[in-house]
Amino acid sequence: MDTTVTEPDQDLERVFAHIDANRESYVTRVMDYVRHKSISASNEGIAEAADLLVGMLCDLGMQVEKIATANHPMVIARRETQPGRPTVLLYGHYDVQPPEPLELWKSPPFEPEIRDNRIFARGIGDNKGQHFAQLLAIEAYLAVVGDLPCNVIFLLEGEEEIGSPQMADFVRSHADKLDADLVITADGSLHDSGRAIVTFGVRGVASFELKAKTANRDAHSGNFGGVMPNAIWKLVHLLATMKNERGEITIEGLSDPVLPPTDLERAAMAALPLDVEKIKAELGLADIDEPLERPYWERLMFQPTLTINGLHGGYGGPGQKTVLPSEAFAKCDIRLVENLTPDYVFDKVRAHVEKYAPDVEFIAANSMLPSKTPIDSPFVPAIREAIVAARGVEPLLYPSLGGSLPDYVFTKILKKPAFVVPYANADQANHAPNENLRLDLFFEGIRTGAALLAKLGAMKT
Repeated sequence: MDTTVTEPDQDLERVFAHIDANRESYVTRVMDYVRHKSISASNEGIAEAADLLVGMLCDLGMQVEKIATANHPMVIARRETQPGRPTVLLYGHYDVQPPEPLELWKSPPFEPEIRDNRIFARGIGDNKGQHFAQLLAIEAYLAVVGDLPCNVIFLLEGEEEIGSPQMADFVRSHADKLDADLVITADGSLHDSGRAIVTFGVRGVASFELKAKTANRDAHSGNFGGVMPNAIWKLVHLLATMKNERGEITIEGLSDPVLPPTDLERAAMAALPLDVEKIKAELGLADIDEPLERPYWERLMFQPTLTINGLHGGYGGPGQKTVLPSEAFAKCDIRLVENLTPDYVFDKVRAHVEKYAPDVEFIAANSMLPSKTPIDSPFVPAIREAIVAARGVEPLLYPSLGGSLPDYVFTKILKKPAFVVPYANADQANHAPNENLRLDLFFEGIRTGAALLAKLGAMKT
């Protein structure tokens, strides 16, 4: 067996040593970064946070631009000094969720505090701490080696927490500035065991509303019951035609384009840890949803869903009111898997409503395309090797996530493979009070960022 240590490996070991020697400084700096409020929903501190990033990236000798959008600015930074080697686009977002309810925080959300070997602050996990770890990895490589082993583009968004409304148009308009070989996002959480993961896709979403109106006012359920149609019953009957008690979506043609998982994806799913009984206990479930024979991971990664988010109408106050509702509405969403588009799904739902309840109004709402990167991408070995070098364990491979992220802008607009490699703990409480990031995982994230640069740099384009 060849045990020769190559020069790139020696460089990476020196970078790791530099990271270990600067831990205290890194903690101070990331705490200072998250101390800056940057709430996109209320536009608090957004411009200041973008300017702060511009300064930090300029200090790394990168070519930096702050580019205005219809709302919050994007920050793009480039360092391309390695012709013939891959260019990686690192995506992150500098905006954070509102901190409310404030009374549930044990320490002020924008006054970072270390407790139990964790940093507690709004945005430390989602996503400032994670993309700051990537930035520190670049800094460490430059400090030790003097240059990066591959080419890097940073894209940092200020609207992720409000749905990334400018991303698609921005990426289309600035594709020349984002011309990379692959995209890596450090966001989300590790497996709850602490094991690293690599995610290759996300489901999309198509939200819609159904409105029923049967009369010009509510009526007495005795005087008009049996005569005047009930708006809530109208929606209940319509909704019952969309999904049967077996858990199967019965909207004609909706699932026709859905692709089954490949053999590689099935193998990856089979390797994922799973304790269904634990999940049922945590959620207080007697059983999981129908169809019971459908595998757990296949449900979340390769099957669309139809969810009734809310059904509203009539009287919902205390006691009883014998009212016959004249209006009702339902809010729903359909999670989209690869090969489904919002437009296709909306057309199928609209046609279904026209067939079964033509007097019910269908209103298309927010939507997002799914995203998918092949699990046999040529970049996977380098990503896997980087995680093993940084963390000492093999990552779990997730063909997809059940939720939705705007990764489609990379895979469908830029036509580039996109991977999510998270650094944060599974109990980070992102979007909730007492958001936190474990210190050991923050340092492992910096190491992982450095190793990704090294292993990608060893590839030839």
